[in-house]
Amino acid sequence: MSDRMKDKIIVITGAARGIGYSLAEVFGREGGKVIILDLFQEAVDNAVYQLKQKGYSADGYAVNITDSQVVETVITQIITNYERIDVLINNAGITKDNLILRMKEEEWDAVINVNLKGAFICTQKVSRYMLKQKSGSIINMASVIGVMGNAGQANYAASKGGLIALTKSCAKEFGSRQIRVNAVAPGFIQTEMTTHLPADVVAKYAEAIPLNKMGTPEDVANACLFLASKEAEYITGQTILVDGGLFM
Repeated sequence: MSDRMKDKIIVITGAARGIGYSLAEVFGREGGKVIILDLFQEAVDNAVYQLKQKGYSADGYAVNITDSQVVETVITQIITNYERIDVLINNAGITKDNLILRMKEEEWDAVINVNLKGAFICTQKVSRYMLKQKSGSIINMASVIGVMGNAGQANYAASKGGLIALTKSCAKEFGSRQIRVNAVAPGFIQTEMTTHLPADVVAKYAEAIPLNKMGTPEDVANACLFLASKEAEYITGQTILVDGGLFM
């Protein structure tokens, strides 16, 4: 266990599983107090339990990040309990893939609401306290799809491209108070979803990647750790692609 995040309060949305949970593990391992926000209480409780079993400091709340009032209540509670928030990682995201001609408005709205509006709401509520602290790091989980686009994922691409634009705007708004805002854009990452893919499909994906392999959730988490750390204190408004060279 290291101490790069010692005494830091780290709030991570969508952290009960997948890349979000790996983020919680890495930041916990580095000595941070990790606070998980996710949709279902049972999943939150389980993730917090697993982190504590590994000796990490963790807490969690069930939150619908598209509900502004609920988010405000939870963030206020976190500030009451811990007095500050040092890092916010807007990681929560969903997909509802479909071709444009077949895409239902509900599929469009659901993805934009969670991936983009949710990040806006969380950023707005947390930044109020960071502005008073005159310090903080906000990291938005974008995607290589938000940079290059993808057939059948117009809603997802738009949400992640919007997240990159939101990152730049917030970096300009908050910079004078020493709050840094950056984005991480993962490529093809090994997650629960990809474990069900046939071997030949995975191999085909890997062929398109210069490093010839899929990334791991830890690869993404390490990029976030760097951006949140003192080593990146002169970096803001940037998007780091963690994609093995897929898009360049």
